[in-house]
Amino acid sequence: MIYLTHRGTSILANKPIPPSLLLDPRHLFSVGFGSGLSPFAPGTMGTLAAIPPYLLLAQFELLHYIVVLIAGFVVGVYLCGFTSRALGVHDHGGIVWDEFIGFWVTMIAVPSLNWQWIFAGFLLFRFFDIVKPWPVKLADKRISGGFGIMVDDVLAGIYALGCMHLLDWLLAV
Repeated sequence: MIYLTHRGTSILANKPIPPSLLLDPRHLFSVGFGSGLSPFAPGTMGTLAAIPPYLLLAQFELLHYIVVLIAGFVVGVYLCGFTSRALGVHDHGGIVWDEFIGFWVTMIAVPSLNWQWIFAGFLLFRFFDIVKPWPVKLADKRISGGFGIMVDDVLAGIYALGCMHLLDWLLAV
């Protein structure tokens, strides 16, 4: 059995994922191509796994980037809800597609595609995803289903996005 951890302490949140479940591509996507299977910090591992696809997405024009991001969110609502229902646990720690989308939100229109900006985006997104300032925490607690799994990470990504662009402005001054 593969054990996944969750942000909370519930026994169900640590429910094992049967390896056969991962044969379904919908589950494979929702666990970030396996990155969410990490026994240590699956959300962080999911965010790290979001970087290679980001490097491809960053080549797109802004409008196309946003379209892919919105499509990824919509598909993520379905995928995360599907895996959550299959596991019988809301927002199981191994479900990390929401981290992919949250990180990609963070990286909207960053000034440069270099490791410093990627590292800053990674740190800022992880910070806001873990700390969950208002209304991120409220969304995490009160909104259920696939939409609930996705929306708190999008909100954390918006906070991080604001910081990224503030940092860009401060560095330009």
